[in-house]
Amino acid sequence: MVLAAVFGAVIGLMLGLLGAGGSILAIPALVYGVGQPLQTAIPTSLAVVALSAAGGLIPRQRRSAVRWPVALVFGAAGIPAAFAGAGLGRGIPQRWLLLAFAALMLVVAVRMLRGGDERVGACRTRDGGVRWRSCLPKSLLAGAAVGVLTGLFGVGGGFVIVPALALLLGLGAQEAVATSLVVVLINSVAGLAAHTGAAEQVDYGVLLAFAGAAAGVSVVSARASSRLDPAAVRRGFAVVVLAVAVFVAAAAVVDPAALG
Repeated sequence: MVLAAVFGAVIGLMLGLLGAGGSILAIPALVYGVGQPLQTAIPTSLAVVALSAAGGLIPRQRRSAVRWPVALVFGAAGIPAAFAGAGLGRGIPQRWLLLAFAALMLVVAVRMLRGGDERVGACRTRDGGVRWRSCLPKSLLAGAAVGVLTGLFGVGGGFVIVPALALLLGLGAQEAVATSLVVVLINSVAGLAAHTGAAEQVDYGVLLAFAGAAAGVSVVSARASSRLDPAAVRRGFAVVVLAVAVFVAAAAVVDPAALG
């Protein structure tokens, strides 16, 4: 319970500060830190991510920055994709799923180390709107990709959503972070529904400790995010993700049977 609360606080800290990427550590924390099997860790992670994203939206300045039409388009595309991702994951052996997850973590770390561009996207109009007629297919495709990752790995997918919102639709940094939290919340709830069978095995004591710490710290860190250097926070988090990715891959290769 204590370990669950500690790891949950770390996830909440990252989600609150970055609005993206923090949930990538939830699965390793639950599998290696708390000792849960992967099939139990995924729905637990989804519940934690959903609550953390909701906590990150509590500050008024975050809610006011949400672009609701954009969030709903991405979220609508992600719901059926989350069910598809969950179904795909059931057919993949745990060892290979963990190796794929480690590869995903490497991609996330590299993207964060390279830094995010804040260019105005081609879909943004001069008055701040979105050219939906030409950009709707790209938005739906990006939303569906996030949904598959959510259902397959139990992650929020903010590390994909934030750059997509910034580069594709031209949202500013605060708009992209706030909008990504809504999409993460929608996708996480959908992914949790897709894992209803596995959810029956969830240890709710661990879930409450993990999610409670994550949601509480997410609220506090979201309020403090404007006073920190986002580039420095992102680079530090990327180094942690990179190290955890190497550990997950090594553990899956060397002794996959010990992972449950």
